[in-house]
Amino acid sequence: MQNEVNTSPFLLSGERAFLDGPRSRFKELWFTFKVQYQFIRAFRKLHFIGPCVTVFGSARFKEDNQYYKLGVDVGKAVSEMGFTVMTGGGPGVMEAANKGAYLNNGYSIGCNIILPHEQKPNPYLHRWINIPYFFIRKFLLLKYSFAFVVLPGGIGTLDELFEAVTLIQTKMIQDFPVIIFGKEYHKELYHHIQVMAENESISKKDMDLMFLTDSVEEMKEHLKEHAVKRFKLTKRPMRTRWWFGEKKQMRSV
Repeated sequence: MQNEVNTSPFLLSGERAFLDGPRSRFKELWFTFKVQYQFIRAFRKLHFIGPCVTVFGSARFKEDNQYYKLGVDVGKAVSEMGFTVMTGGGPGVMEAANKGAYLNNGYSIGCNIILPHEQKPNPYLHRWINIPYFFIRKFLLLKYSFAFVVLPGGIGTLDELFEAVTLIQTKMIQDFPVIIFGKEYHKELYHHIQVMAENESISKKDMDLMFLTDSVEEMKEHLKEHAVKRFKLTKRPMRTRWWFGEKKQMRSV
Protein backbone atom coordinates (compact mmCIF):
# COMPACT_ATOMS: atom_id res chain seq x y z
CA MET A 1 0.00 0.00 0.00
CA GLN A 2 1.38 3.38 -0.97
CA ASN A 3 2.08 5.84 1.78
CA GLU A 4 2.14 9.55 0.92
CA VAL A 5 3.22 12.49 2.99
CA ASN A 6 0.99 15.48 2.22
CA THR A 7 2.51 18.93 1.95
CA SER A 8 0.70 21.93 3.43
CA PRO A 9 -0.09 24.82 1.05
CA PHE A 10 2.25 27.24 2.84
CA LEU A 11 5.20 24.96 1.95
CA LEU A 12 4.56 25.04 -1.79
CA SER A 13 6.30 28.36 -2.49
CA GLY A 14 9.53 26.56 -3.42
CA GLU A 15 13.03 28.01 -3.36
CA ARG A 16 12.71 30.53 -6.19
CA ALA A 17 12.05 33.48 -3.87
CA PHE A 18 14.93 32.39 -1.66
CA LEU A 19 17.30 32.52 -4.65
CA ASP A 20 16.16 35.99 -5.75
CA GLY A 21 18.50 37.66 -3.26
CA PRO A 22 18.19 39.26 0.19
CA ARG A 23 14.70 39.62 1.59
CA SER A 24 13.43 40.91 4.90
CA ARG A 25 15.00 39.35 7.98
CA PHE A 26 11.64 37.88 8.97
CA LYS A 27 11.17 36.20 5.57
CA GLU A 28 14.68 34.77 5.67
CA LEU A 29 14.11 33.43 9.18
CA TRP A 30 10.74 31.97 8.20
CA PHE A 31 12.37 30.23 5.26
CA THR A 32 14.94 28.57 7.53
CA PHE A 33 12.10 27.28 9.72
CA LYS A 34 10.40 25.77 6.66
CA VAL A 35 13.65 24.13 5.58
CA GLN A 36 14.20 22.73 9.07
CA TYR A 37 10.68 21.33 9.07
CA GLN A 38 11.28 19.61 5.73
CA PHE A 39 14.50 18.02 6.95
CA ILE A 40 12.94 16.73 10.19
CA ARG A 41 9.92 15.43 8.33
CA ALA A 42 12.11 13.63 5.79
CA PHE A 43 14.41 12.11 8.42
CA ARG A 44 11.36 10.84 10.27
CA LYS A 45 9.81 9.37 7.13
CA LEU A 46 12.94 7.74 5.69
CA HIS A 47 14.75 6.58 8.83
CA PHE A 48 14.20 2.85 8.31
CA ILE A 49 14.41 2.56 4.51
CA GLY A 50 18.09 1.77 4.03
CA PRO A 51 20.52 0.77 2.88
CA CYS A 52 19.64 2.12 -0.55
CA VAL A 53 21.02 2.34 -4.05
CA THR A 54 19.92 5.57 -5.70
CA VAL A 55 19.16 5.43 -9.43
CA PHE A 56 19.37 8.65 -11.46
CA GLY A 57 18.08 9.11 -15.01
CA SER A 58 15.82 11.02 -17.36
CA ALA A 59 12.17 11.67 -16.54
CA ARG A 60 11.33 11.85 -20.27
CA PHE A 61 11.81 8.28 -21.50
CA LYS A 62 8.64 6.26 -22.15
CA GLU A 63 8.02 2.54 -21.63
CA ASP A 64 9.06 1.61 -25.18
CA ASN A 65 12.45 3.33 -24.81
CA GLN A 66 15.54 1.13 -24.45
CA TYR A 67 16.73 3.08 -21.42
CA TYR A 68 13.38 2.71 -19.67
CA LYS A 69 13.69 -1.05 -20.16
CA LEU A 70 17.25 -0.90 -18.85
CA GLY A 71 15.98 0.96 -15.80
CA VAL A 72 13.54 -1.85 -15.05
CA ASP A 73 16.37 -4.39 -15.27
CA VAL A 74 18.58 -2.26 -13.02
CA GLY A 75 15.85 -1.86 -10.40
CA LYS A 76 15.15 -5.58 -10.42
CA ALA A 77 18.83 -6.51 -10.08
CA VAL A 78 19.46 -4.02 -7.27
CA SER A 79 16.43 -5.28 -5.35
CA GLU A 80 17.56 -8.90 -5.80
CA MET A 81 20.76 -7.94 -3.95
CA GLY A 82 18.62 -6.78 -1.02
CA PHE A 83 19.02 -3.05 -1.49
CA THR A 84 16.18 -0.57 -1.37
CA VAL A 85 15.82 1.20 -4.71
CA MET A 86 15.58 4.96 -4.28
CA THR A 87 14.83 7.43 -7.08
CA GLY A 88 13.54 10.95 -7.55
CA GLY A 89 10.07 9.40 -7.60
CA GLY A 90 8.98 10.72 -10.98
CA PRO A 91 8.39 9.22 -14.45
CA GLY A 92 10.84 7.90 -17.03
CA VAL A 93 13.94 6.10 -15.79
CA MET A 94 12.96 6.85 -12.20
CA GLU A 95 9.66 5.04 -12.68
CA ALA A 96 11.43 2.20 -14.49
CA ALA A 97 13.87 1.54 -11.64
CA ASN A 98 11.09 1.70 -9.06
CA LYS A 99 9.01 -0.62 -11.22
CA GLY A 100 11.80 -3.19 -11.46
CA ALA A 101 12.10 -3.28 -7.68
CA TYR A 102 8.36 -3.11 -6.98
CA LEU A 103 7.42 -5.97 -9.29
CA ASN A 104 10.32 -8.04 -7.95
CA ASN A 105 9.04 -7.76 -4.36
CA GLY A 106 11.84 -5.37 -3.49
CA TYR A 107 11.47 -2.12 -1.58
CA SER A 108 10.89 1.01 -3.67
CA ILE A 109 11.24 4.61 -2.44
CA GLY A 110 10.78 8.00 -4.11
CA CYS A 111 11.83 11.53 -3.16
CA ASN A 112 9.50 13.51 -5.40
CA ILE A 113 10.10 17.18 -6.19
CA ILE A 114 7.15 19.56 -6.19
CA LEU A 115 7.22 21.50 -9.47
CA PRO A 116 4.89 24.07 -11.07
CA HIS A 117 3.80 21.43 -13.61
CA GLU A 118 2.98 19.06 -10.71
CA GLN A 119 5.29 16.13 -11.14
CA LYS A 120 3.46 13.24 -9.51
CA PRO A 121 5.00 10.24 -7.76
CA ASN A 122 5.06 7.21 -10.05
CA PRO A 123 2.79 4.24 -9.19
CA TYR A 124 5.62 1.84 -8.26
CA LEU A 125 6.50 3.25 -4.85
CA HIS A 126 6.00 1.63 -1.46
CA ARG A 127 6.74 4.95 0.17
CA TRP A 128 7.44 8.45 -1.02
CA ILE A 129 7.86 11.97 0.25
CA ASN A 130 7.09 15.22 -1.58
CA ILE A 131 9.87 17.80 -1.29
CA PRO A 132 9.46 21.48 -2.25
CA TYR A 133 13.20 22.27 -2.38
CA PHE A 134 15.69 20.77 -4.82
CA PHE A 135 18.65 21.03 -2.44
CA ILE A 136 16.84 19.02 0.24
CA ARG A 137 15.80 16.40 -2.29
CA LYS A 138 19.38 16.03 -3.56
CA PHE A 139 20.61 15.66 0.02
CA LEU A 140 18.11 12.89 0.73
CA LEU A 141 18.96 11.00 -2.47
CA LEU A 142 22.58 10.92 -1.28
CA LYS A 143 22.12 10.44 2.47
CA TYR A 144 20.64 6.94 2.54
CA SER A 145 22.56 5.29 -0.30
CA PHE A 146 25.63 3.11 -0.48
CA ALA A 147 25.89 3.42 -4.27
CA PHE A 148 24.68 5.58 -7.14
CA VAL A 149 23.60 4.23 -10.52
CA VAL A 150 23.42 6.78 -13.34
CA LEU A 151 21.37 5.93 -16.41
CA PRO A 152 21.05 8.14 -19.50
CA GLY A 153 19.45 11.47 -18.74
CA GLY A 154 19.68 15.21 -19.17
CA ILE A 155 21.06 18.18 -17.27
CA GLY A 156 19.41 17.19 -13.98
CA THR A 157 20.91 13.71 -14.18
CA LEU A 158 24.39 15.12 -14.82
CA ASP A 159 23.91 17.51 -11.90
CA GLU A 160 23.14 14.57 -9.63
CA LEU A 161 26.09 12.56 -11.02
CA PHE A 162 28.64 15.31 -10.43
CA GLU A 163 27.17 16.21 -7.04
CA ALA A 164 27.80 12.63 -5.88
CA VAL A 165 31.28 12.45 -7.44
CA THR A 166 32.27 15.84 -5.99
CA LEU A 167 31.25 14.81 -2.48
CA ILE A 168 33.21 11.56 -2.81
CA GLN A 169 36.21 13.33 -4.35
CA THR A 170 36.34 15.87 -1.51
CA LYS A 171 35.82 13.18 1.17
CA MET A 172 32.57 14.74 2.32
CA ILE A 173 30.99 11.30 1.96
CA GLN A 174 32.61 7.88 1.79
CA ASP A 175 33.95 6.28 -1.36
CA PHE A 176 30.63 4.90 -2.54
CA PRO A 177 30.52 3.29 -6.00
CA VAL A 178 29.21 5.42 -8.86
CA ILE A 179 28.08 3.29 -11.80
CA ILE A 180 27.36 4.97 -15.14
CA PHE A 181 25.31 3.06 -17.69
CA GLY A 182 25.59 3.75 -21.42
CA LYS A 183 29.06 3.64 -22.99
CA GLU A 184 27.75 5.03 -26.27
CA TYR A 185 25.40 7.58 -24.70
CA HIS A 186 28.06 8.92 -22.33
CA LYS A 187 31.15 8.54 -24.53
CA GLU A 188 31.65 12.30 -25.07
CA LEU A 189 31.06 13.00 -21.40
CA TYR A 190 33.51 10.31 -20.33
CA HIS A 191 36.04 11.57 -22.87
CA HIS A 192 35.78 15.08 -21.43
CA ILE A 193 36.40 13.72 -17.93
CA GLN A 194 39.52 12.03 -19.32
CA VAL A 195 40.57 15.36 -20.85
CA MET A 196 40.22 17.00 -17.44
CA ALA A 197 42.43 14.29 -15.92
CA GLU A 198 45.04 14.69 -18.68
CA ASN A 199 45.10 18.45 -18.06
CA GLU A 200 45.31 17.88 -14.30
CA SER A 201 42.17 19.86 -13.48
CA ILE A 202 41.19 16.66 -11.68
CA SER A 203 43.39 13.88 -10.39
CA LYS A 204 43.86 10.84 -12.59
CA LYS A 205 42.78 8.83 -9.56
CA ASP A 206 39.38 10.53 -9.80
CA MET A 207 38.72 8.46 -12.91
CA ASP A 208 38.47 5.45 -10.59
CA LEU A 209 35.49 7.02 -8.82
CA MET A 210 33.26 6.14 -11.79
CA PHE A 211 32.58 2.74 -13.34
CA LEU A 212 31.26 2.84 -16.92
CA THR A 213 29.34 -0.19 -18.16
CA ASP A 214 26.49 -1.52 -20.31
CA SER A 215 26.07 -4.71 -18.28
CA VAL A 216 23.66 -5.29 -15.40
CA GLU A 217 25.78 -8.26 -14.32
CA GLU A 218 28.90 -6.06 -14.18
CA MET A 219 26.92 -3.58 -12.09
CA LYS A 220 25.98 -6.32 -9.62
CA GLU A 221 29.58 -7.50 -9.29
CA HIS A 222 30.76 -3.93 -8.78
CA LEU A 223 28.14 -3.39 -6.08
CA LYS A 224 29.11 -6.61 -4.32
CA GLU A 225 32.78 -5.67 -4.26
CA HIS A 226 32.58 -1.92 -3.61
CA ALA A 227 29.41 -1.61 -1.53
CA VAL A 228 28.42 -4.89 0.16
CA LYS A 229 31.94 -6.10 0.98
CA ARG A 230 33.55 -2.72 1.55
CA PHE A 231 30.92 -1.53 4.01
CA LYS A 232 30.23 -4.98 5.49
CA LEU A 233 26.50 -4.76 4.86
CA THR A 234 24.56 -7.49 6.65
CA LYS A 235 21.01 -8.03 7.88
CA ARG A 236 20.60 -6.70 11.37
CA PRO A 237 17.75 -5.25 13.43
CA MET A 238 17.29 -1.49 13.57
CA ARG A 239 17.01 0.13 16.96
CA THR A 240 13.49 1.52 17.31
CA ARG A 241 11.68 3.74 19.79
CA TRP A 242 8.22 2.55 20.73
CA TRP A 243 7.13 6.01 21.90
CA PHE A 244 7.63 7.25 18.32
CA GLY A 245 5.31 4.50 17.10
CA GLU A 246 8.21 2.69 15.42
CA LYS A 247 8.09 -1.01 14.68
CA LYS A 248 11.04 -3.38 14.55
CA GLN A 249 12.59 -3.56 11.12
CA MET A 250 15.61 -5.17 9.49
CA ARG A 251 18.20 -3.58 7.29
CA SER A 252 17.70 -5.05 3.86
CA VAL A 253 21.30 -6.00 3.08
